[in-house]
Amino acid sequence: MIYLDHQATTPLAPEALAAMLPWLERQHANPHSPHAPGRAARAAVEVARDAIAAQMPPDGRVAFTSGATEALNWAIKGTAGPIVTIATEHAAVLDTAAATGRPVRGLPVGRDGIVDMDAARAAIVPGTGLVAAMLVNNEIGVVQPIAELAALAHDAGALMLCDAVQGYGRTPIPEGCDLIAVSAHKIYGPKGIGALWIRDGIDLAPLLHGGGQEAPGRSGTLSPALCAGFGAAARLVRARMEADAAHVGRLFDRALAVLGDGWTLNGSAIERWRGNLNVRRDGLDVARLMSECRDIAFSAGSACASGSGRSSHVLRAIGLTEIQARSSIRIGFGRDTTEEDLIDALTRIDAAARAQRIAA
Repeated sequence: MIYLDHQATTPLAPEALAAMLPWLERQHANPHSPHAPGRAARAAVEVARDAIAAQMPPDGRVAFTSGATEALNWAIKGTAGPIVTIATEHAAVLDTAAATGRPVRGLPVGRDGIVDMDAARAAIVPGTGLVAAMLVNNEIGVVQPIAELAALAHDAGALMLCDAVQGYGRTPIPEGCDLIAVSAHKIYGPKGIGALWIRDGIDLAPLLHGGGQEAPGRSGTLSPALCAGFGAAARLVRARMEADAAHVGRLFDRALAVLGDGWTLNGSAIERWRGNLNVRRDGLDVARLMSECRDIAFSAGSACASGSGRSSHVLRAIGLTEIQARSSIRIGFGRDTTEEDLIDALTRIDAAARAQRIAA
């Protein structure tokens, strides 16, 4: 199996697994207990917290959550006032914002997937409570101008929430964010744990009520194993940030060359994370393609929306028709993807797609 779905999830790094194993095999204490084993577990949690915070602004605190979905729900539901977001945001932002019952305005994007800044200036006005935007889009890899949006938010007296799930560890966190959501399994860490960075002085209403184990008000017993794995992955991705970016950049260029004519890149070719390749081909039957290339793991869109029966709202937002959106695939590569495997996979995908055209 050639794995090309790194936006959906990344393989667990050996270093993260090694950090987790002691807490799974023989160290079982509750990190919120006052006895010696509990204090040792708590120390492991704090070491992990520091590792994750090392890539965040200095004036805030990392609070562990069960994942980025919880972190985004907490950030949105824990604030007040009208919400401004972007039409291409993840469902964890769009659906949560809608569920609050507060006024919500979704900003349009251009064909390149970049937010319309004129629309942003018109929408982010005094009285706005929260601006929520994704750093790197999970479907098309486009990088949004977070710092500029944050400046508009602050001028209007609003808070800035950055969904950095796809960007954390891949690109520096922009200035001006007040709340930042991240996830371990997107950076070669374990599933089931994420975090919300909260700037000092910001009080969020609790999302989960109970023991209040996490200082900003999040309740629930933490898993030292998951925290340790997240921390190890964060240390590794920080050390490898430049090398990882250079590696996927080379793969991106090779991928475009291999696919050649007949394929169109969705989203900006420049303002993007180059470990993401979202492309379309006229008349492509994606379900058939995935069946014919079943030993290659790639996506017809976001894994988070699979099974919904809907075409990608992100692709529709950049102006694609329903047919074009359904003729698109997402290829995601990462640290362990070899050039040989990528070329092999894309050569076979391209051949299968061209064969569909001939058969038609």
